[in-house]
Amino acid sequence: MFNAQESILRALHSVKNQTYQGIFDIIVIDDGSTDQSAALVKDFMHQHPDLSIQFIQQKNKGVSSARNTGLKLAKSEYIAFLDADDEWLPEKTEKQMHHFKHSSHAIDFLVTLRNNEALTFPYQCNDQNQLAKMTLRKMLIRMEGQTSTAIFKRKILENTGFFDEEQKYAEDANYWMRISENNKMYILAASLVKTGGGKKSFGESGLSANLKEMEKGIQKNLKEMYINRRISAVEYNLFWIYSKFKYWIRPIRAKL
Repeated sequence: MFNAQESILRALHSVKNQTYQGIFDIIVIDDGSTDQSAALVKDFMHQHPDLSIQFIQQKNKGVSSARNTGLKLAKSEYIAFLDADDEWLPEKTEKQMHHFKHSSHAIDFLVTLRNNEALTFPYQCNDQNQLAKMTLRKMLIRMEGQTSTAIFKRKILENTGFFDEEQKYAEDANYWMRISENNKMYILAASLVKTGGGKKSFGESGLSANLKEMEKGIQKNLKEMYINRRISAVEYNLFWIYSKFKYWIRPIRAKL
């Protein structure tokens, strides 16, 4: 949470209103807000003493640091993210947990769609469970799984670590790519989260509105995958060209 007085209560209520019958441990990380966000969270905690909520305040260090602070405090077997300007739809957790516990697939990490977007190439559902496998190369073609849609097993913290706190843009994509090395990742083809007030994913809201810096983050991720030998030199060059092409057409797409 950072200066989210207009949206933080909607985010918290969206957790409270989940249909999933499990117990939620809510950890709110205030990343140096200077507005009324903190007062609103404290009032919410006072009004809902039945909810398990930890409220942590830190100096402003950026979204990756805030998420890492929360990850280090999390004790549960399953961990989920929720940005302060996003909302979970009521059945979000229930539907994802159903697949964790009952799917024939061994799932370590599961994201969903958001803002009524459709699942597109290169992702394809191969069964009636609406699940599509995520791989590094698919993510390099098209990154899916906005942060607030993710639920994953605690084991990922042990085999992957945490967010790169030096990276300000495309930091979630960087983490997802590193997760893919040792874990089975899927996307559920159901829109279960409302992000950024329902705006487009690129060019309109949040950090993603800075297309130039986003492209630098994407290129950093691509180079890191090459240096770590996750992709070949030929693949690196092809994905570099592809990324630059997408960068030039994004301003046009954002206006459509």
